[in-house]
Amino acid sequence: MKHLLIGLATVLCIPAIAQKAFTLSGELSGKSNEYIYLMYSGEGDQRVFDSVMVQEGKFRFEGKIPGVVAATLMMDRNNRNYDNPNRASIYLEPGSMTVKLVYNKFSELKMWGSKTQSEQDELNKQKAELMAKLKPLSDAYIEANYAYIAAMRNANSDQATVARLKEKANEAKDAMGPVQRQIGSVELNFIENHPQSFVSATLLRYKISSLSYTKVEEYYNRLSEEIKQSSIGKEIKKEIDDLKSGSPGAKAFVFESEELRGGRLSLADYKGKYVLVDFWASWCIPCRKGNPHLLELYKKYKDKGFEIIGVSDDDSKLENWRKAVEEDGIGVWKHILRGLKRTADGGFNRSASISDRYGIHTLPTKILIDPQGVIVGRYGGGGENDEAMDKKLREIFGF
Repeated sequence: MKHLLIGLATVLCIPAIAQKAFTLSGELSGKSNEYIYLMYSGEGDQRVFDSVMVQEGKFRFEGKIPGVVAATLMMDRNNRNYDNPNRASIYLEPGSMTVKLVYNKFSELKMWGSKTQSEQDELNKQKAELMAKLKPLSDAYIEANYAYIAAMRNANSDQATVARLKEKANEAKDAMGPVQRQIGSVELNFIENHPQSFVSATLLRYKISSLSYTKVEEYYNRLSEEIKQSSIGKEIKKEIDDLKSGSPGAKAFVFESEELRGGRLSLADYKGKYVLVDFWASWCIPCRKGNPHLLELYKKYKDKGFEIIGVSDDDSKLENWRKAVEEDGIGVWKHILRGLKRTADGGFNRSASISDRYGIHTLPTKILIDPQGVIVGRYGGGGENDEAMDKKLREIFGF
């Protein structure tokens, strides 16, 4: 058995979490005398990449984990794509577990000994019919999007063709919406009914951007103490804190950055006015579609003490950013970048990210700040819709 620890543990004055032993015994049909790989979080949240040889259709992993952890089984360590037929996500727990797999059909695995995996299986059954409906819609979107990307990269493509393929891809994406929302409802219902499940915590972690601060906090408070102290529990807590900092009632973070056309822009310079901070990007289709409405609002209220600041997620695509501002005619208000910087190792330096200080994970999201610098509205990810924004502005300005 080979172990590879990925990443370095940070040594701090924090009590170590007791590690507990686990074994995972497995049977694999259709393939033998090859390695199978198991990836999971071990001591100090270090990433463990383990491998064993499948012999006569059987294999066995042993290790130590801090508690329930998400893990991945795979045959090809270099292919971690979700559509890989020999890849499956599972939940490990301390103790003895068994799993049965069929080569090229890992998604149909059967597992015993993990209560959390049983809960995941229950959720999968609840979503099965909807996932079957989503599959052809998703395939159609992937095909349409590939065609659009290929046309964009082809120097011989005319603009009309590219525009037509782009619209077709957008229509295919929109077609998935109703089914995706139904799936989302099933998942939220699962969180409601299984508040102390690690499956619910995993779902909550990736739904924070679409939920209000009060709703996320309500779900978080119902999690078990074990989950709260786990890696995913701590990630959820951080996301909640970020979301709170960008929700109504919070003091707005005062940012300062280089403006699109030169010079420094500071939120402090807007004190005494209502400011709508629009988090968007040149590549964000809903953002671009919403710009005409923002222009209407700006024209309607700009002489009454209303301003807009665009914060774009285009740090690595400056020309696209400038072009989008010009094409959409939104240069009438000021524009800055979010401040996300690439690092030498291919990661990101988020220390100057304005979006992070407002808990932004979905575009477009708009933050309304009052003349005293207090957030009075959030619209988009984790907030209300644009209709609520329009109503709020009518209430503020009286028309």
